[in-house]
Amino acid sequence: MKKLLLISCLSGIFATATLAQDATVTINVNDGTQKIHKEIYGQFAEHLGTCIYGGLWVGPESAIPNTDGYRNDVLGALKDLKVPVLRWPGGCFADEYHWRDGIGPRSERPKMQNNNWGGTIEDNSFGTHEFLNLCELLGCEPYISGNVGSGTVEELAKWVEYMTSDGDTPMAKLRRQNGRDKAWKVKYLGVGNESWGCGGNMNPEYYSDLYRRYSTYCRNYDGNHLYKIASGASDYDYNWTKVLMDKVGYQMNGVSLHYYTVSGWNGPKGSALVFDNDEYYWTLGKCLEIEDVIKKHCDIMDQKDPRKRIGLLVDEWGTWWDEEPGTVRGHLYQQNTMRDAFVAALSLNVFHRHCDRVRMANIAQIVNVLQSMILTDTKDGGHMVLTPTYHVFRMYTPFQEATYLPLTLKCEDMNVRHDMRKEMNADEENGHRTLPLVSASAARTKDGKIVVSLSNVSLDKDQTVAIDLGSTALTAISGSLLTSNDVRDYNDFNNPQRIAPVSFETAKLAKGLSVATGDKKHPLKFNVDKKKKGQLTVQLPAKSIVVFTL
Repeated sequence: MKKLLLISCLSGIFATATLAQDATVTINVNDGTQKIHKEIYGQFAEHLGTCIYGGLWVGPESAIPNTDGYRNDVLGALKDLKVPVLRWPGGCFADEYHWRDGIGPRSERPKMQNNNWGGTIEDNSFGTHEFLNLCELLGCEPYISGNVGSGTVEELAKWVEYMTSDGDTPMAKLRRQNGRDKAWKVKYLGVGNESWGCGGNMNPEYYSDLYRRYSTYCRNYDGNHLYKIASGASDYDYNWTKVLMDKVGYQMNGVSLHYYTVSGWNGPKGSALVFDNDEYYWTLGKCLEIEDVIKKHCDIMDQKDPRKRIGLLVDEWGTWWDEEPGTVRGHLYQQNTMRDAFVAALSLNVFHRHCDRVRMANIAQIVNVLQSMILTDTKDGGHMVLTPTYHVFRMYTPFQEATYLPLTLKCEDMNVRHDMRKEMNADEENGHRTLPLVSASAARTKDGKIVVSLSNVSLDKDQTVAIDLGSTALTAISGSLLTSNDVRDYNDFNNPQRIAPVSFETAKLAKGLSVATGDKKHPLKFNVDKKKKGQLTVQLPAKSIVVFTL
């Protein structure tokens, strides 16, 4: 079956049409009104496995090159990503974390057991100062997840005071005693995390009352204005969102949503590296299910908030596979293939389409956990690997703060299996989803350039994509291509460059000029129409992702 995919910032609409084999994209270059919030490219760092200890932080006494305890290699890689916001300390860990254990001299901080993730004993050497100073080094906004599950109103209120008060207050004095004179700026505050599950197993009515109470005492100090985020739903729990909108409403600035591309919670989730073609296509179909989930939550929010003042924050998302064999159980270390890169690219395109409501997204997680940007070890001075997902995020940086441009995409699609869950947007009788073979997004940058992303998810077929930019004059093209010989390819410490983007840049374009890039196995070709202004054809290799600027 072939379908017409109409894409706007508000919704994705499928309508049946007969198409040629190739794909066409029409970009409405004059219709963009919505900004793609840079926070959509947010990251998430939890006290889980080696995300913090050995990933971000090794301590100032480590033999691994570091700046005040932060790994230099990881710092440099994250700066190149232009990380806009970083969420911490969890995750499930947040609702067992008591912030006073993580301040003061590191040698005097009490140890704790991480009950959620493997029973690891942590020494609390990475706490509030270390996290907020890291955010300053990266130039990103901190997103603090507050403890509602096992904490108190007073505890959270005093943490906010400790971080943000510049006055002659008790917590500001304590902060100064611990070496930080000037308060930090902390914009984002999560009032609890997964309160329906590991954050307290609450029902939405009870949590709504707790939210109203806790948020009341989280005050704005000395010019710092908190953006307060309610603990929102897990994927298909639309009732949770409805209750929060009814009972909390404008007392929250945003509400979170968690969605993982995962085959099941209680049994095996499948290998990150060993999968067949059917499992690959299933993964991309499950990944794209997030669009229907977002739309249904947005519809509920629109009923109470038609002006879209309350943001939807997808502050946990990504793939979740079985832990790598031989790694510590409960540390959620998994490898990262081209399949994961496609999940990243397709998900980011979905977030762009809903940027009128989606204000932030935080992929899980930044280092060494789940669908991470970076993998590290601490052997022989330390090693670092950039994952295919990292490369997608770096390629997509031009979209940050750009103006979303609605587009119409016509392409082939295929039927892929699904898990027969009634809440999913899938054909229950036939047991399939529809997967478009091409995904696209476009935006106008602040300097007036047009940035376009294209993904060809087909494992064995190149796609010729005709792009119509109206009367836009094309003068130059630059960008990057990401692909591999096998979708199961990945980077490791022995082969850190197996998957890496190929950059390209043209000289000034003349009408009819054809440009080729990539390599012999994966050629990427551009062709500008000789007669028509703003007409561009791209030959996309199979299983490839390309982002280019016009």
